[in-house]
Amino acid sequence: MPAKLSVNINAIAYLRNRRDLPWPSVVDIGRIALEAGAAGLTVHPRPDERHIRRDDVPALAALIADSFPDREYNIEGNPDARFTELVEAVRPAQVTLVPDDVRQATSDHGWDIAAHSDFLTTIVARLKAGGMRVSLFIDPDPASPPLARDVGADRIEIFTGPYGAAVSEADRKGQLESVVATASAAREAGLGVNAGHDLTLNNLPPLVAAVPFLAEVSIGHALTADALRFGMADTVLRYRHACGEII
Repeated sequence: MPAKLSVNINAIAYLRNRRDLPWPSVVDIGRIALEAGAAGLTVHPRPDERHIRRDDVPALAALIADSFPDREYNIEGNPDARFTELVEAVRPAQVTLVPDDVRQATSDHGWDIAAHSDFLTTIVARLKAGGMRVSLFIDPDPASPPLARDVGADRIEIFTGPYGAAVSEADRKGQLESVVATASAAREAGLGVNAGHDLTLNNLPPLVAAVPFLAEVSIGHALTADALRFGMADTVLRYRHACGEII
């Protein structure tokens, strides 16, 4: 099966927040993405609310529940007390735990699972008890998936930033090999495999071909940039095609 596309709408919220105006509406743009066949929506509500605001989270949950009940909602974030209370109130299909802080411009590294194993075991169990699938954001390292399994995660999301940033063909090949090795280790550990960060229409097809069991990709920045050229609906169709869907 092709990898499912989850549209990350943080950049839409970032654009909205430049002015004290209600547009572009993340709910309206999310609706367009879902109507175009996106498998779900992803948000990353940060404490400073520089893009997704706290009140966006239930509004998008209502959009999916009311109009697209067959689609998934993925909420990313560092599981501090405020984040955990938010996702427990909304209960998305998936929570992706990311070890970042407010000083980061964007997520740029995965969990050191061994160093945080007690904390992760506790929070993963709590979220799963609430009926949510839990994914851990990890660097491309084949040693990490067994540790993710041991703390109870259902999936891992491989940080594909180094792959997306590769310039030379040799570097791109090496980075892709690291992603593939990590994905294979996750599959052997019985985990589902997601991927995200700096994925584009150009580098997504080789990734999907190399990891045919890839469950989901969440894409925001490049997809939003392409939507400025092609429109959101057409862009979603292009990324679905890049994921391996026949459209």
